[in-house]
Amino acid sequence: MSEDYNRGYLNMELLRFTTAGSVDDGKSTLIGRLLYDSKAIFEDQMESIERASQKTGDGEVNLALLTDGLRAEREQGITIDVAYRYFATPKRKFIIADTPGHVQYTRNMVTGASTANVALILVDARNGIIEQTLRHAFIASLLQIPHIIVCVNKMDLVDFDESVFNEIKDGFDDISTKLDVQDIRFVPISAKLGDNVVERSNNMDWYDGPTLMYLLENIHIANDINHIDTRFPVQYVIRPMRDEYHDYRSYAGRIEGGIFRKGDTVKILPSGLTSKVKSIDTFENHVEEAFAPQSVALSLEDDIDISRGDLIIKDNGLPKSGQDIEMMVCWFSENPMILGSKYTLKHTTNDLRCVVKDVNYKMDINTLEHLTDDKKIGLNDIAKITIKTTKPLFYDSYQKNRKTGSVILIDEATNNTVAAGMII
Repeated sequence: MSEDYNRGYLNMELLRFTTAGSVDDGKSTLIGRLLYDSKAIFEDQMESIERASQKTGDGEVNLALLTDGLRAEREQGITIDVAYRYFATPKRKFIIADTPGHVQYTRNMVTGASTANVALILVDARNGIIEQTLRHAFIASLLQIPHIIVCVNKMDLVDFDESVFNEIKDGFDDISTKLDVQDIRFVPISAKLGDNVVERSNNMDWYDGPTLMYLLENIHIANDINHIDTRFPVQYVIRPMRDEYHDYRSYAGRIEGGIFRKGDTVKILPSGLTSKVKSIDTFENHVEEAFAPQSVALSLEDDIDISRGDLIIKDNGLPKSGQDIEMMVCWFSENPMILGSKYTLKHTTNDLRCVVKDVNYKMDINTLEHLTDDKKIGLNDIAKITIKTTKPLFYDSYQKNRKTGSVILIDEATNNTVAAGMII
């Protein structure tokens, strides 16, 4: 491949999307169709899928096998773990997270959806909106996924009936009034046959909207990142040992918000000391400015004691600071949360300890009710809790910045991640 092609590929905009839906709604088949119709799979992959499909005896190529990679998934015909797939079109690069539909794998869905720009929520046209649809829509809203595309699948099994599509669309519109999502689109599709996935459907001439692939290629995501409030968590202090670099010091990390420019006055937290940006380095060269989500190295004009976990900001938008923090959590561990228990909290590049002070309520995510009397938080439960940290934490609300507003809780004894948290 030419150098120009590689550079163009690297500079292409990246869209991350996740799939969600009930069991047998066709999530894996839809992703297989996207990959197949966009020419994003190799011949040997297709041959392998054809051989595996022959064993099932239904006489058709099962495109779901492109994503259901685990042996248990193929044998049971279900998705168990999050399967990530990568592909590109001339317009964009994509990372797909194919997440499970079973209730007991809610934690896997949260993991796959946590970084998504778009959530594809599949609805079986025969069954309409069910409890799992509400559950997945709520989780997408909780994780502040900016865009939802509701794919009404298996339209071929309802004779491509427009009234079925409209009934589901109206039902989801009613649900959306309880959700914090600004952009919701609807597409009638048949993942098995390919209708309205990549190519327009001849069977649904009543639908004049875009295909799913057109939406994925063109949906506007540039404003999904907070480019106003500058946030640069320091990941690593670069101090080369070679003599010619004896006076060089810079701070490596990923910009999680805003824009940094050479000459900007910045503040370092928690010390509160200020300096100016001397230079901004990427892997390839020096740049005059950098913005989220670029990974860069910042060097400052003053020699200040800065270490991993510190936060470099500008005064245009200050983060919140405190030790008593309220957050929504999704519990990942089979061991239940216990009031008063201590956990390691990881926030951007910062590690500290915390204790669970209170369970404010547990969510019934099938009805969206707050269960204030139920304080027992177990595997896959979602709840609002209050924690107290051992030292002040500088953070944003998750709604304002998904990176500086999220945490994970780690069991100190086992080092297992037990919860993902979204700060309120």
